[in-house]
Amino acid sequence: QVRLVESGGGLVQAEGSLRLSCAASGRFFRINAMGWYRQAPGKQRELVATLMRDGTTNYADSVKGRFTISRDNAENTVNLQMNSLKPEDTAVYYCNCNTETRSITTTYADYWGQGTQVTVSS
Repeated sequence: QVRLVESGGGLVQAEGSLRLSCAASGRFFRINAMGWYRQAPGKQRELVATLMRDGTTNYADSVKGRFTISRDNAENTVNLQMNSLKPEDTAVYYCNCNTETRSITTTYADYWGQGTQVTVSS
């Protein structure tokens, strides 16, 4: 099993900044993709940003230029620096990772954190 522990959420005024962090622990060979998703009340969970092990990033159009995702492969951590926050960024943010486990066969699995609340006031 893999455990994801998130931190860094909170309440901030519009145009402010927050930094989310997520640490993965457990038994796996390596983590391929790490990323952040969010879910606002009454809406479906949506991608915010992902970062592959090779450095490839993918951002939602709504956060491009404002959010930056980074990771430490050695420490199995991923961060999301959020600048110029808007009220519409208010949501529960979830950390996600895709792990690779090697034994007799190679298997892949997705894991989710518990979520951290981000609230942006106008």
